[in-house]
Amino acid sequence: MSALARYFHFMGKAVAGYDKTPGPITKGLEELGIQVHYQDRVELLSEPFRNPKTLVVYTPAVPAAHAQLNHYREGGFTIMKRSQVLGIITRDTYCLAVAGTHGKTTTSAILAHLMKQCNMPFTAFLGGVSEDFNSNFVMEGSRYSVVEADEFDRSFLQLSPDLACITSMDADHLDIYGNREELQRSFRDFASRLKPGGTLFVREGLPLEGLTYGIGEGTYRIENINVDGGGYLFDIMGPNGEIRGVRFPKPGRHNLLNALVAFAMAEHCGCDPQVLCNALGSFKGVQRRFSYQIRKEGFAFIDDYAHHPTEIDAVHQAVREVHPGEKIRAVFQPHLFSRTRDFVDDFAKSLSAFDEVLLLDIYPAREEPIPGVDSRWLLEKIENPNKGLIGKEELLKKAKHWNTGVLLMIGAGDIGLEVPKMKKILSDAD
Repeated sequence: MSALARYFHFMGKAVAGYDKTPGPITKGLEELGIQVHYQDRVELLSEPFRNPKTLVVYTPAVPAAHAQLNHYREGGFTIMKRSQVLGIITRDTYCLAVAGTHGKTTTSAILAHLMKQCNMPFTAFLGGVSEDFNSNFVMEGSRYSVVEADEFDRSFLQLSPDLACITSMDADHLDIYGNREELQRSFRDFASRLKPGGTLFVREGLPLEGLTYGIGEGTYRIENINVDGGGYLFDIMGPNGEIRGVRFPKPGRHNLLNALVAFAMAEHCGCDPQVLCNALGSFKGVQRRFSYQIRKEGFAFIDDYAHHPTEIDAVHQAVREVHPGEKIRAVFQPHLFSRTRDFVDDFAKSLSAFDEVLLLDIYPAREEPIPGVDSRWLLEKIENPNKGLIGKEELLKKAKHWNTGVLLMIGAGDIGLEVPKMKKILSDAD
């Protein structure tokens, strides 16, 4: 949503909006002169945005009872979902869409970085803040567009890409889809929306037709992997030949796959393979995606957006590979009551793998509480003697004593707002 706000501001439109809580992203919008308010009150809608010509854009995460949105509905305003607007903006571009239940943001951020390094005229709408651009919106031209194709609420069915990839199809958003089969059907529907002559890249092993990519197998594949500092050194094999000695600075095998498919998509657009490989080595990352806050001898503080068991497993693999033998303390904030209910046993298994795990209360986002579904229920299922519940105030009090080993902050809710506070406390404790 904030990337769209930046886009319309860039295009010279008056932009205002609502968010539930303030944060770095809304602060960045306000610094551009965009009005943002944090209370759902109709009287806060300023006069320019009461004009019937106002376009109202919303995300399905907004609850149905939202007073301002209903005011616009009752007033007969033009109201569109975020995904519809993205579909319209990208319709006349060569659209590169990144889909998948995991990896969308990192893959699209890598792709945008590669396109920039190859001087391609593109616009990018990212689901997180790229550390290479310090933004989730990039405007370098309009011939190409790079977008995340979000499966939530079937949003990605509003897109008609020329080039697309599917990184994963794990069960998620079962409050929308009901079961894994329906979610997978939606991904097949997305694949069918490719423009005539379009190309689909599919991670090896997924039940879809397309050019495959993987580690050790696929049309595009990575081989001869070596851990190199906090990242990797490897070779890329593809239909156009092989490139040896490629470096990628982000840890985790899942990030290797993200880098590989971004490389494949950019090469398919005509980018020079050697330039792409050099660009992979300079990728900085995405905020809240295995983002080092502190890294020094004997201690690392890492922030990550992981909010699904598969993502937590990927973070665990990455941190064990980069910090072998270190004690790993994970602080996790579950995201959504429904997701916690649907995957509670998988969450418990994934979290049990850390040396210590502490749970914050569930972040509700758009949901009302579900009886019996809370962090204590999840905690009871975790098979790890070093576990507990923790509140945000207690978290900050204990932080100064956690300056050895690896400290992980994991979750997609407002846990990210605690990270700067934790970083200050830990830095002052030196």
